[in-house]
Amino acid sequence: MQLVIGTKRWSTWSMRPWLALKRAGLPFEEVLVELRQENNMSEAAIRQHSPSGLVPCLKDGDLTIVDSLAICEYAAEKAPMLWPKDSAARALARAAAAEMHSGFASLRGECPMALEAEPKPVELSPATQANVRRIVTLWSEMLGRFGGPFLAGDWSVADAFYTPVATRFRTYGVKLSDYGDDGRCGEYNARLLEQPEFLEWEAASK
Repeated sequence: MQLVIGTKRWSTWSMRPWLALKRAGLPFEEVLVELRQENNMSEAAIRQHSPSGLVPCLKDGDLTIVDSLAICEYAAEKAPMLWPKDSAARALARAAAAEMHSGFASLRGECPMALEAEPKPVELSPATQANVRRIVTLWSEMLGRFGGPFLAGDWSVADAFYTPVATRFRTYGVKLSDYGDDGRCGEYNARLLEQPEFLEWEAASK
C-alpha cells in the first residue's frame, strides 16, 4: 500500500489514517507532498496520485481511496482491531469519528494544526468555544461509559481522529477545565500526545 500525505506540521486529514495504519502494523509506503507551495504546485503534485486533488490518498494495487475515514475503514477490514469488538462501543466510536470528520468547523478554521508553533493561549470565539464544549462532553461521556484509557476502551480509529484536536488544544492553550472537564479529558488529551505513533509523526514534522 502507498499512502500519500501532506505536510506533517499541518495536515490533520493525513495524520488520521497514518496513525491508524501505523497502530495496526500494516505496511505502507509514505509519499509526502509539501502543501502551500506557490503557483498551485501542491495541487499538481497531489493530482499525480489523487483524482480529488486532496490528501490523504491510499493506493493499494489498482484501488485508490481519497478520504481519510474511508481509508481507515479500509484499513480496519485488514486489521479489525482498529474498531472495538463490542457492537455498542464500535457504533459510538464510529459516531465520534464521523462527528469529527464532518463537524467542528469553527475550531478547524480558528485553530489550525501547527506542530511547529510554540504553545500560546488565545482567546476563542463563541463558536469555537461551543465546539470545545461539545468535544469535552463527548469525551467525558465515552470515557465514563467505557472506562478509558481511550474513547471506547482500547485505542481505535476514533482516537486517531481526535489526536489532531489534542494538538490544537495544546498549541492554543485551551484549558479543558474551563469547559466542564473533571480532569479525565485533560488526561486523555495528554495520553493521545504520548502515543508512539503520534510521537513518530511529530518528530518527522520537525
